[in-house]
Amino acid sequence: MSRKKNALTSYFVAPLVKGSETPDFMELAKWISSVTDESEENVEDTGYYDGDGTPEKDVTSVSESYSFEGMYDDEDPAMKFIAGLKQELGEGRKIMFKKVESNGDTYEGQATVTEPKSSGGEAIEYAVFSCIISFDKRPKKSVGSPVEEETQD
Repeated sequence: MSRKKNALTSYFVAPLVKGSETPDFMELAKWISSVTDESEENVEDTGYYDGDGTPEKDVTSVSESYSFEGMYDDEDPAMKFIAGLKQELGEGRKIMFKKVESNGDTYEGQATVTEPKSSGGEAIEYAVFSCIISFDKRPKKSVGSPVEEETQD
C-alpha cells in the first residue's frame, strides 16, 4: 500500500439543492493550507450480566466535520460562497458538501457551515480564511477510482 499526500483529497461546496437537482459544486482548495478532521462520536458504555460486567462501547452517533484554514481570495468562487454565509442563520447555513478521497471514494450530502472567517489578522499578512463544515447526517458514499499522485523526477 502506498502513501498519498493529503492534497490528493478534494473538497467541494455548493448551494443547497432541492429534490433531484444536481449541485453545482465548486472546489474548496485554492490557498487552503490545512484541513483537519474534527469529527466527533457519541459513545455509550454498558456492562451486561451475560458477560463479566466489563463495559462494552457502543458508538451511537458520528458527526463528521472538517475545519479549513488558509488565506482568503475574494475571486475564488468557493471561498466567496462560504464567506457570503457569515450573516446567515439556520437554514441559510445549509450547503451541499462533497469529499473525494485519494482512493476515489466519494462522500456527499447536506452539511452546515459554522465559524466562517474571511478577514482579520496582522496588517502585514493576507486575510485569513477558515470555516468548519459538518455533514448533517451520514453522507452518501460511492466507490470510485484512485487518484494518481504525480511524481517528480
